[in-house]
Amino acid sequence: MLKLENLCRTFGGLTAVDHCSFEIEAGRITGLIGPNGAGKTTIFNMVAGALKPTSGRIIFEGEDIAGLPTHEMFHRGIVRTFQIPHEFGKLSVLENLMVVPPKQDGENLIRSWFAPSAVARREKEVRELAEDALRFLSLEHLRDELAQNLSGGQKKLLELGRTMMTDARLVLLDEPGAGVNPTLMNKLAEMIRRLNSERNYTFCIIEHDMDLIASLCDPVIVLAEGDVLTQGPMSEVRRDERVLDAYLGGGEEQVA
Repeated sequence: MLKLENLCRTFGGLTAVDHCSFEIEAGRITGLIGPNGAGKTTIFNMVAGALKPTSGRIIFEGEDIAGLPTHEMFHRGIVRTFQIPHEFGKLSVLENLMVVPPKQDGENLIRSWFAPSAVARREKEVRELAEDALRFLSLEHLRDELAQNLSGGQKKLLELGRTMMTDARLVLLDEPGAGVNPTLMNKLAEMIRRLNSERNYTFCIIEHDMDLIASLCDPVIVLAEGDVLTQGPMSEVRRDERVLDAYLGGGEEQVA
């Protein structure tokens, strides 16, 4: 589905991503791990359109999309979440979901005036889609709660729900486990698995929680100094001496 070819990104004299190449297979949950500064978030930002590559190619479903803006990536089905959730705090949970789908009739001033029935019909469709996402995530009891009042884990579930309001083909999850308590972490992992198995979402996940990566991801891609160090099943990656030295401080017990 996604192929990076010799991707580079520099910031002045700093090379954040250095001729990095790897592939993400459709229908899989791929883990992207590595030490701080390895280039993980920079790669996400380039794939999502927030940064332009200095050089190299990003091939998505056979087309080079490197350098396209975020809204173009969104319309192609590339959706990302953030380590710190970006909810609309003054809107309800339901409203946070309903604002996501693009090209809603109510956003067009002329159609709002002259085609109110079409606007109402589309709004009903969007509301039903949002209600379905809330049921799937077991967030129905919070539908009318302001998003700013949610816990950190609930906000992560809401971000996952917002991806369900799109025609997502590839979902980039940036540290979904950060700041989430163990109970909600298990629920979040379950939702990711179900979206993958039941709705055929393809995921790429940046995460520092190795237990979460091990339970969800196959394959796992390890980055170091802006390039791929190794990749494969977590059972192999966690025994690789280069990974232990570069990422995990030289002790296998840290990834057991």
